Amino acid sequence: MSKSENIKSRRIRAKLFNMVSVGVVDEPINRLYDVISIIALFLNLFSAFAITFNYMERNYGSLLLAIEAVTTFFFAIDYVLRLFTAPELYPKESERYAPVKYAASFTGVIDLISFLPYYMPFFFPRGTAVFKLFRVARILRLFRINSYYDQLNVITEVISRKKQQLMASVFIILILMMSASLCMYSVEHETQPEVFQNAFSGIWWSASTLLTIGYGDIYPRTVAGKILGIVIAFLGVGMVAIPTGIISAGFVEQYQRLKAIGEYTEEENIHFIRVRLGAADKWCDKKINEIGLPKDMMVVALQRGNDTIIPRGETVVKKNDLVVMCAEKTKDLQPIDLKEIVINEGHSWNGTAIRDIDISRQSFIFMIRRNGKALIPKGSLSLKAGDTVLIYGKHVQNENV
Repeated sequence: MSKSENIKSRRIRAKLFNMVSVGVVDEPINRLYDVISIIALFLNLFSAFAITFNYMERNYGSLLLAIEAVTTFFFAIDYVLRLFTAPELYPKESERYAPVKYAASFTGVIDLISFLPYYMPFFFPRGTAVFKLFRVARILRLFRINSYYDQLNVITEVISRKKQQLMASVFIILILMMSASLCMYSVEHETQPEVFQNAFSGIWWSASTLLTIGYGDIYPRTVAGKILGIVIAFLGVGMVAIPTGIISAGFVEQYQRLKAIGEYTEEENIHFIRVRLGAADKWCDKKINEIGLPKDMMVVALQRGNDTIIPRGETVVKKNDLVVMCAEKTKDLQPIDLKEIVINEGHSWNGTAIRDIDISRQSFIFMIRRNGKALIPKGSLSLKAGDTVLIYGKHVQNENV
């Protein structure tokens, strides 16, 4: 493959990656694909549930089966596209290993089982009943809804933060289940040898008792067994409360953390700026009191090599110094939007001159970062893949005339 063909292929792959990625809405087709994905998911689950009703199967069975077939085919196409665009998802991995990494990931496995069991009976007719059972796993695709709604991600974050405590509580419950099963076997084996045949026969009883389900299909008959059952039932109430308390505390901590971050952002009235001086900068070899900063701005630190210097008026600023400045946030100005857009191969701005970009009149590009360097956004400057575009804009508020 020639270099031009390789670049064209990467651009196509990048555009497809933008399309299948959640939240990339720079083009209408990307937004449309998100909508289609959500609709297909809910239609697929609706048909799976609706066809279990005799009335729906009798009157709308063919329609429900058609919906299931179309939406499942969409899931298959979606999976193939995600495999193809995996190098964009894992840019640090090789193009051969990236699809394998995606396929082995949690989301990759969910995407696979959302459509594969549907087609397996065509290749293995004898396993139809088993594959129908696996098709129930497509409901796990609902986890993808987390990607569309940030609030649902709180659940994932809480479980991730508390996974060690949850694993410890589950381990304690397993130990209690094993101990309860062994104890119940010891006191009930002679009375109910057909029920408590060995030390593992009471696992079902201990699980239902400790988890406060209490089906009653297996129960102790001896006095010692009943007393032991009461003790284990009390322990079960405490054991179930442990993971519940951990998750509840995790939710409270997470929301308090988000609230604290939000309040800090609102109350913060100081802005800090860091500038690396080059040889052509006019501040080089000048004293700080000669720079002529505005009255509401001050230099708070200089980083020179590995040393941090607390500046005074007589301190001389030199080439390659990292100058840290601060200024008070002005509260009486109209709010400002600062946006940062990363240009990839498939972005519509890739290869476009700044003068030809159609953006709001209330916004303008004030900086381009390319390969770690800041570029002045001249009209003739063409954007490239890998550029970071910084956009400055005003909030336009509707006013009653």
